[in-house]
Amino acid sequence: MSRPDKRNSNEMRDVFLKRRFQKYPAGSAIIEVGETKVICAATVEDRVPFFLKGTGSGWVTAEYSMLPTAPTQRVARESKTGKQSGRSTEIQRLIGRSLRSVVNLEALGERTITIDCDVIQADGGTRTAAITGSFVALVEACETFYNVGDAFPVTDFVAAVSAGISDSGEKILDLCYEEDSNAVADCNIVMTGSGEIVEVQGTGEKHPFTRKDLSEILDLAAAGINELIDLQKDALGRELVWRVGRIG
Repeated sequence: MSRPDKRNSNEMRDVFLKRRFQKYPAGSAIIEVGETKVICAATVEDRVPFFLKGTGSGWVTAEYSMLPTAPTQRVARESKTGKQSGRSTEIQRLIGRSLRSVVNLEALGERTITIDCDVIQADGGTRTAAITGSFVALVEACETFYNVGDAFPVTDFVAAVSAGISDSGEKILDLCYEEDSNAVADCNIVMTGSGEIVEVQGTGEKHPFTRKDLSEILDLAAAGINELIDLQKDALGRELVWRVGRIG
């Protein structure tokens, strides 16, 4: 099988991940996965949703949007249409769930961290790129209020990637838009640094697929996520990597 960009079936696209992309947020990163590019920025506020007031616990949430010219054909700004699309809502909830899976909310104190994920170019995998880049912005933001001796709020790494079955029946990692559009099956997988599964979103686009297929897809994804976590560590550098999972 020949992939559009000539990659092997188990090969990621080229990934670029850099933190401190923006000056003003508490944490920020830009991630490029192939032609997909996402800016992730974290804001820390000394307040929490009403259901957490007085509990001493914090919250992590996300917002997701796509620039009108990010995809191949211009899309209307959601602010102009007057409502957020169901797709954007679903993706930002996924990002929030994924990040909270590796956050000790009590260690946040009564703070809310909001991650803004803005897609500036889309070629498949925008939600998985957003999760991977947001993690870097999250760790950087937590460093701004962390006191040495306390538990660092982020307990483990987390990243995400797509994997699926091509139209020729081959298991492939990190689908670009062309592959995604023609896939027999398409999955988005979120996993932690310790190898635990946070979420699997999988669909048989053209026909059902087997448990064996799913197992092979998960193995592909796990290898890709390990690569992404290595890149997260490179982006964070020594000064922040050692904070993750630290207690006291």
